[in-house]
Amino acid sequence: MKQGKAYTGIDSFRIAAAILIVTIHTSPLSTYSETGDFILTRIVARLAVPFFFMTSGFFLISGFRENGDRLHGFLKKMLGLYLAAILFYLPLNLYNGYFGQEHLLPNLIKDLCLDGTLYHLWYLPAAMLGAFLSWHLVGRLGFGGGFGAALLLYLLGLLGDSYFGLTESLPPLKAGYDSLFEVMDYTRNGLFFAPVFFVMGGFLREREESLTLQKSIVGFVLSFACLFGEGMLLHGLEWQRHDSMYLFLLPCSYFLFGILLHFRGPGKKGLRRTALFLYIIHPMVIVAVRLFAKLLGLQELLIENSLGHFLSVAFLSAAGAAALSRGYGCLADKRRVRANTGRDRAWVEIHRDNLLHNARKLQEAMPDGCRLMAVVKAEGYGHGLFGIATCLNRGGVRDFAVATIDEAIRLRRFGIRGEILILGYTHPARAGELHKFNLTQTLIDYEYARALNRRRVSVKTQLKVDTGMHRLGFDAGDVQKAVRAFSMRYLNICGVFTHLCVSDSGREQDVRFTRGQEERFRGFLEGLTAEGIKLPPVHLQSSYGLLNYPEFSGDYVRAGIALYGALGSPGDCTGLQLDLRPVLSLKARVILVREVGRGESVGYDRAFVADRDSRIAVLSVGYGDGVPRNLSRGAGEVLIEGRRAPIVGNICMDQLSVDVTGLPEIRVGMVATLIGRDGEEEITAAQVAGDGGSIANEILSRMGSRLNVVEI
Repeated sequence: MKQGKAYTGIDSFRIAAAILIVTIHTSPLSTYSETGDFILTRIVARLAVPFFFMTSGFFLISGFRENGDRLHGFLKKMLGLYLAAILFYLPLNLYNGYFGQEHLLPNLIKDLCLDGTLYHLWYLPAAMLGAFLSWHLVGRLGFGGGFGAALLLYLLGLLGDSYFGLTESLPPLKAGYDSLFEVMDYTRNGLFFAPVFFVMGGFLREREESLTLQKSIVGFVLSFACLFGEGMLLHGLEWQRHDSMYLFLLPCSYFLFGILLHFRGPGKKGLRRTALFLYIIHPMVIVAVRLFAKLLGLQELLIENSLGHFLSVAFLSAAGAAALSRGYGCLADKRRVRANTGRDRAWVEIHRDNLLHNARKLQEAMPDGCRLMAVVKAEGYGHGLFGIATCLNRGGVRDFAVATIDEAIRLRRFGIRGEILILGYTHPARAGELHKFNLTQTLIDYEYARALNRRRVSVKTQLKVDTGMHRLGFDAGDVQKAVRAFSMRYLNICGVFTHLCVSDSGREQDVRFTRGQEERFRGFLEGLTAEGIKLPPVHLQSSYGLLNYPEFSGDYVRAGIALYGALGSPGDCTGLQLDLRPVLSLKARVILVREVGRGESVGYDRAFVADRDSRIAVLSVGYGDGVPRNLSRGAGEVLIEGRRAPIVGNICMDQLSVDVTGLPEIRVGMVATLIGRDGEEEITAAQVAGDGGSIANEILSRMGSRLNVVEI
């Protein structure tokens, strides 16, 4: 979604969809034309409920999921709404004799779970069940498999709905559906009907940019023509037991939603509430209109005339819903306690556009046929593993590298489905998990390869070669052990790589060493080829390997720090000067501004003693959040209102102090920037690292887990 733009088309169509549902329950054209009324209420208006399901799916269902909070929140909200609606219509149910029916308990359970306690309330349990099923189908099977399973449920429901006439002609099917209808009134419910539309909504959210307005309009026109023909044909054949489920309702709903996605603008929360209230209250308005028409002697106008009946119900429902919406909005504004936006204490801001920009710039600099492998270990270098990985995956990156098996499993559970290379050690006893989650394990030496092979579990692996770093890997001078590893039955070696340990340096001896590493790696590969080994993909470049040695060829570039728009140290100068933009900013609130007299001290160890009357601002961030303690005593600084303020005293675990004596405008609540840009000034991660005697990789990756992550 474009920054600052809401889905105005979706918000606006909610009202139209709610009015279409009113038409279903009032039959506006029945006085004038039964065929016209059928077309309006049983074909056109059938787009309304799928639209609502798709809207919920659009904002709920994703191929990526960090946890179930969104699902739980949706279910909780719908359950609360359902209980309120049941209570609202309780007097009407009592009047209608609902509780006097035979077999009350089983019928009540059936209605509560599937059909609703009043004819229109079926939507609410259907939305809950449909959301639950679609969430788990997509989570386990992806969008392709999830849609296939949901489509199968829809087709099964179809035979109990608009195509029931076909089912009746086949005795075994009829017997099965007759049994089904003992436990549910319709197949138009959360089991058969809703899931496919939830999945379609989520799919469009993931790929909304690929569906152009022109394609959407053409697709809608063609599919609606088919829907119209299908509805009229089934009506003529009298096959419809109910008339909610059509084959062409699926593409028609899909392309209609695609059209609505192209209308952006300010959010219209009032319309959302109004449409919801309109849907909930309109059956009560129908009862009220009939009652007052009889009392006032207006039956001919408001009841017997179908159009008059519809217009009165629609107008009063819309007016009542708008009033309820305004009242609810005012009440919510008065009682609302501001939710924690993540910016109340200290937080990191993640600039997703910069991340995708950096990925594109790196890919443009890579040789033809080379693929970007995003290194997302250590919570994506402190940027947040879920947000970074899913953003890159949506942006087309299909290859990832992590340090541990647990990081890799988390990626899989988030919904990442590409290649995931574990760069570090995994205990051979976890071979089953490597296989289960389709992970690629680094072979760190020959003995490790043997131990992993002895687990007798087929595992994807990549063979690491030690070309001079002397950390992990097969010795570059011992090709025979690597050849034996290639022959191991349970190891599928799908890559060979090495690591350039000093490629960030421009010193002459380090350049020679790096080129020597590359030569040893090529020699190792030639040795494998001479032994009859067909080489899998190979790679040796990380961030600095690409930036300083772009001529080195390989099938992947393992980009870490450069992907996040940073260099390791402030003085680093690379051969390639790419337009890389910082992805992370670190910010904190000014929580206190105090006057400190000359000679008074601040903080632990009295490390700062004022040599003048001073103003000291206290920030709600400390080394417990990853701020290096080495920045104490003036070694570091922050930006407030676009101006620099030095850190004074010792940095504490949870707070630090800065001298704002020369900044009289600084007050409580203002935002201080520790990493990032404020106005014309900027503090980079590399600068912080240099001031703290470290490297940017460490500074970023150790950002405390208690920092909120705000994606912008």
